[in-house]
Amino acid sequence: MNFELITLNWATAATTDTEALLVLVPDAEISGADALSQLITEARASGALDNKPGKLLSTWRAAGITAPRLVLVSVGEGAAAVRKAVLTGVGAIKSTPVQRLTLCLPPAANAAVVQAATQAVAEASYVYTTTKSKPEPRSLKHITLAVPDALTAELQTSLAIAAATVAGIETAKEWANRPANHATPKLLADAARSLVKSAKTSKLQCEVLGPKEVAELHMGAFMAVAQGSDEPLRFIELRYNGAAKSSAPVVLVGKGITFDSGGISIKPSAEMDEMKFDMCGAASVLGVFRALAELKPKLNVVGLIPACENLPSSRAVKPGDVVTSMSGQTIEILNTDAEGRLVLCDALTYAASFKPAAVIDIATLTGACMVALGGVRHGLFSSNDALATALQAAGEAALDPCWRLPLDDDYAEGLKTNFADVANVAGRAGGAITAAKFLQRFAADFDWAHLDIAGTAWKSGAAKGATGRPVALLLSYLLARAA
Repeated sequence: MNFELITLNWATAATTDTEALLVLVPDAEISGADALSQLITEARASGALDNKPGKLLSTWRAAGITAPRLVLVSVGEGAAAVRKAVLTGVGAIKSTPVQRLTLCLPPAANAAVVQAATQAVAEASYVYTTTKSKPEPRSLKHITLAVPDALTAELQTSLAIAAATVAGIETAKEWANRPANHATPKLLADAARSLVKSAKTSKLQCEVLGPKEVAELHMGAFMAVAQGSDEPLRFIELRYNGAAKSSAPVVLVGKGITFDSGGISIKPSAEMDEMKFDMCGAASVLGVFRALAELKPKLNVVGLIPACENLPSSRAVKPGDVVTSMSGQTIEILNTDAEGRLVLCDALTYAASFKPAAVIDIATLTGACMVALGGVRHGLFSSNDALATALQAAGEAALDPCWRLPLDDDYAEGLKTNFADVANVAGRAGGAITAAKFLQRFAADFDWAHLDIAGTAWKSGAAKGATGRPVALLLSYLLARAA
């Protein structure tokens, strides 16, 4: 999609040459004499357009309006209200083959509003096509965002950030939405290499390790998960070098289970197809690096993706097996469906080699987090208050919120076992927290945060598909850190 930002008042918008005009109407008296203002005033007076945020009026060939399609949406105040209004308005337009859309933002639109509107247009018009024989791709191609006031450098910058964020989110959606046979560990590694190759910057690098190299690193926990599948594992390392070599990087670790059957502790068959989404953490890392390549901020970022399948076979790891992680700690695998923490713990140990400023892992880790927070907020766990506060602020600013949960030492009691240093599960109670406590054992040497995105990474039902979260949160955090 192409985005541009222009100055356009309602009088000019009425005569602008566009296929569709979407106007966000604020809850204020409309006094203009132009065709658009008069139409809104009459629509309100007749009750055809309610002032309540989200209410919509769609017309065709309205008198005095050049655009064939006109959609009016009442909007409340703030970026979140604008996001909801744009989702509603674009939803009413996308069923028709409109390629050029002009979106009139409310008066005094700030950077947050521009970003929210841009991302909402993309979200509402997104279409997955990769594995369809007769795809009907997204019709919207060019989006003009119009503000009634003079353009500022801040607004222009906000549009560039928003457009890069959209590119990152849609990269994440693409790879998360692909069926598991179209997104194997090898294909995920190829995607990382292609991302680097196509990037218009030399700041991006990629290295991929296979089974032999991973074995040499003694990543026993990661290898244990992968051993039940014929698909060989891949350990993907992305680097964005935007600052001096002496500047400590932020390391992002994305869980890359490209399909999770549960292994020997096999999942119920209902909705198991959705376990292709178990690599949404990995997809979000790819998305962040896609955006970094465009924005080129002044900081260093490392992305680590341990990618494999978790399948049952005669070679698969069994409940009760004990494996040795890269850190040297032994782990009793009581439940093979708690595999995400096993691949992540070795990646966290590997992350220490970069002497990082901070490490953030992103994982569809626990159903318990989904129960606790639903699909609204990511679960956030951190050993560092400043890092947690920064991530929470970034999420609020990006409309991609998280919620911090505790890490009291008492929660680790259930991870004790007679047969290894630690067990990989601790029962149902507090499952999201005990999973985070497991990971914390491998993150003692650096500032660390864990984002459990099991409830937010994808939607089920009629709207089934990846959300692209938490790409926006992570980018917001990284850009704030660079600034």
